[in-house]
Amino acid sequence: MKVLIIEDEQAASQRLVQLLNQLDGSIQVQAVLESVEDAVARLTNHAPPDLIFADIQLSDGLCFDIFKRIPVECPVIFTTAFDEYAVKAFKVNSIDYLLKPIHPEELGQSIQKYRRLKAAFEPQSKLRLAALLEQMETIRPSYKTRFLVKSGQALQPIETSQIRYVMIADQLAFLVTRSGKRFVVDHTLDELEVQLDPKQFFRINRQMIVALGAVQAIHPYFNSRLKLVLDPPLPEEVLVSRTKVNAFKNWLDQ
Repeated sequence: MKVLIIEDEQAASQRLVQLLNQLDGSIQVQAVLESVEDAVARLTNHAPPDLIFADIQLSDGLCFDIFKRIPVECPVIFTTAFDEYAVKAFKVNSIDYLLKPIHPEELGQSIQKYRRLKAAFEPQSKLRLAALLEQMETIRPSYKTRFLVKSGQALQPIETSQIRYVMIADQLAFLVTRSGKRFVVDHTLDELEVQLDPKQFFRINRQMIVALGAVQAIHPYFNSRLKLVLDPPLPEEVLVSRTKVNAFKNWLDQ
């Protein structure tokens, strides 16, 4: 079985490849792609795989953009951290999903489901995928509107609209507000990236997520990166990683 993986987080793609190899030695991972553009180019210029594993949020947009731009004639298993409503949409349309972090047993069940439904996918895959995309257009994940944080000996709610960026410092995640106050939050950046509205927040690198209103200026930087001036300011340089630059520009230009 030939498999294509569309995933922009290296740790997640490596884990999926490892699990697939452990599950069935006959599974051949043809390629691991990190963006919508890469996936469109690959699927346009190569024969389709038997099965695609696709993360929903990629470095340059949502994976659904791939299927809107080109016809995809093979089944897709989505890997997602979306809420239960989106998960129900996958079930209704007979396209499976895997919640991150992916567990071996669930991956095995998905592969078994694919094999059972393989014959059914071939004549109806376009209709199934079109129905999924149509339904997903009306379903949106719910994003957090506030965080409950510790302030001294008390607890304090922080409205998401007050957050200017989230950063990692001393192995802790901090919410930084408009006034420059920092509050420790008990989440990883991976978790926060899913919880925050992607129209208002963007993960510029492994250490920081910035709010739209925090970006005051953008400057070209070494090695095709971008240097940001934020409000409130930081003493250290704030850089958009090279792999995020195009998606970051698209995010600002909506």
